[in-house]
Amino acid sequence: MTPLPTAHLSAPLDRAGDALLPMLARLVFVGVLFMYYWNSGLTKLGDGIFGILQPSPGAYVQIFPKAMEAVGYDTSQLTIFHWAVVTGGTIAEFALPVLIAIGLLTRLAAAGMIGFITLQSLTDLFGHGGIGQEGTLGAWFDRFPDALILDQRAFWVLCLLILVFKGAGVLSVDRGLFRNAP
Repeated sequence: MTPLPTAHLSAPLDRAGDALLPMLARLVFVGVLFMYYWNSGLTKLGDGIFGILQPSPGAYVQIFPKAMEAVGYDTSQLTIFHWAVVTGGTIAEFALPVLIAIGLLTRLAAAGMIGFITLQSLTDLFGHGGIGQEGTLGAWFDRFPDALILDQRAFWVLCLLILVFKGAGVLSVDRGLFRNAP
């Protein structure tokens, strides 16, 4: 008796995975992280209609805690570099989640979010002193799955890597705009 090739049996699952995984990854991102980043962006806005271009002092404290401490929390002593990073980060906290949610330029937006999460994690560890705090960094292959940095953010990045490699999925603006989009 000749065994059936396993590729034949798994082909429908492969097709279903290619169709569903990206859409589910976007749904999980929106359900878990969209409001997290949106609210974080709101805390960085300055006053008035152009508040996004004039970040709040708290925005500088969140992103450059040691630099703010060094200048006595006086933002006027910081450089254009600090302003550009804080403003760019604030815009990214609003724009990248929206792009992922609607599935527009999804691969690029997901790659941007991975970079954002990496910088956010490094700031949490080194800027805010997370390395010395019990359980913040965590360790892989231990029995504790809830460390704020290594454990949780690994899942965030995995979700985004699905989008980088597979695209936005069937229900997306990318699919409508780009005929060959996955």
